[in-house]
Formats: sequence, C-alpha cells, structure tokens
Amino acid sequence: MHIPRIYLPQTLVTGATLVLDEQAAHHVKQVLRLGPGAALQVFDGDGSEHHASVLGVQRTRVSVEIGAAYTSSTESSLNIILAQGVPRGDRMDFIVQKAVELGVNTIQPLWMERSQARTKGERLEKRMRHWRTIMINACEQCGRSTLPGIDRPASFTTWLDTGLTADIRILLDPEAGNSLTGLEPPRGSILLLAGPEGGISDSEQRHAERTGFTSIVLGPRVLRTETASLALLASLQALWGDFR
Repeated sequence: MHIPRIYLPQTLVTGATLVLDEQAAHHVKQVLRLGPGAALQVFDGDGSEHHASVLGVQRTRVSVEIGAAYTSSTESSLNIILAQGVPRGDRMDFIVQKAVELGVNTIQPLWMERSQARTKGERLEKRMRHWRTIMINACEQCGRSTLPGIDRPASFTTWLDTGLTADIRILLDPEAGNSLTGLEPPRGSILLLAGPEGGISDSEQRHAERTGFTSIVLGPRVLRTETASLALLASLQALWGDFR
C-alpha cells in the first residue's frame, strides 16, 4: 500500500505531536483526504525521515504524531550543481522538478544574454517561492529526504567571476568536439552549465572556457534547453552515479 510522504519544516522527534502548517494541512485534508489514523511518512528536508500518523483533522487544524525514524538511501553519491540559463515561460518549472528527481544537489538560475526579461522585486520573490514549492513536491514524490538548494538568479558574468570550485565543469554545446565519456571521473563536485533557448552566446562560451569549463556535445541532435539539462543529469547518473 502506498503511504503518502509530506514535507514538514519542523523539528521531527519520535513521540512528538505536531500541528501542521497551512500548506501541509491543506495537502493532508483536501488533496490526500486523510482522516485520523492514516499513515504518513514525513521528512524535514535535512535528511530526517519518520513514520507518522494523523491524530486529528478539524476545519482549520490537522495534527500528526511523529513515529520512529528510518533511513532512506535516495540521495545521489554525486554532488551535482546545475547552472541553468532561465528560459521563457514555465520551462524552468519543468527543469527544477525533473532535476530534483534526477538527484541534483543545487540549482543556480542564471540571467544570460538569451534569457527572458529579468524578474525583480516581489515578482522574483514569488517566483523563488514557486520554485521551492516545486522542489518540495518533487522530493515528496521521488522519495528524497534532503531538499536541494536553489540559489537566487544571478547575472551570468557576475556568477562566473565569483570563484567556482567544482572539480569538473561542463558546458553544453551542440557543436563541441568532446563527449561526456572523454572526461575523467569526478573526485569532487560536478558543475553543469546550460544556456536558455538559443543556447549560450559566443562571448559567454569563451568566458566560461577561460574559467575552466569543458564544452561537450550530447549526441548528433540539437536538444531543447530543458531536454539537454536533464539528459546530461541522467547521463552523469548512468556513467558515475546511482543508475549503474
């Protein structure tokens, strides 16, 4: 029997009773339609997972009892950072969701030359909250107990000049002469850089390569930005990670 998983941004202690926040309570009551006694699995985003059960469901209040802790093995052995040029529309939503499922550790949205118009102020804050909700929902679905990080969108040039420390730095380029299998296995973190629609500009590519990025190609076909990022993540997991 499938037991629902929900994220609780609270300290989880065996035997404790917790009153759910508004979002989690709505999910339990209105979406899952669970009643008293129903089983749950809960996680706090920092790696802690517990069995739990619903104690009470009132009109504006849902309480749960936290049961025994357990350990899952759903986190990737690879430390992957995805630096993604922000595409138009809701493509970034799709990339965030699927990158979480594929085990990414951190996502860095980037404003690049061919990105959509930059979002600022309250619109940016709303978008950040939206992306974080997508990450939480993806973790609930795929079984991860540690929430990946999602950084605030940054200017590509500013971000590139902050001092990157990843062991392997990969740039997606449909015209590159190198492939993924030609790279040495990582000893540390892996940084992936993907442009928005239209790809990375020539000047951006030269700047990236001067800071240690290796350009690679994923096969003979030109992939959309949302396809390319996710195909590379899956390829890394198959080559060096937990798809083997």
